[in-house]
Amino acid sequence: MAATGTLVFCADCGNLLDRAPGSTTLTCDLCRATTADTSSRTTISRSNPKSLGDSSLRLKRSAVQTLGADELNTEAKISQECPKCGRGEMWFYTLQLRSADEGATVFYRCECGYRFNTNN
Repeated sequence: MAATGTLVFCADCGNLLDRAPGSTTLTCDLCRATTADTSSRTTISRSNPKSLGDSSLRLKRSAVQTLGADELNTEAKISQECPKCGRGEMWFYTLQLRSADEGATVFYRCECGYRFNTNN
């Protein structure tokens, strides 16, 4: 028989064993195998995480990089003339501010500091 938490399963057939109040043995209803009732036994285990080696979860966490807002460059350059200073290139980015069936809002920024947006 194998115990997992407070559930006890039959080692022969895998059936979940019912605990009979006051009984010290469990009998499988399917294969009639018997075993001692271990459902009330407390098991404590301790381990040293370093002795387990690198788990796949730990490796994934170490690959994650945290970036600050100043490290993210979400703008792209576009060849569009600035309405204020006439410069030929501007920076832009898009955001979906309205419902999904409508176009995104495009935000433009010039190096002169002028900003405007359009709804597509």
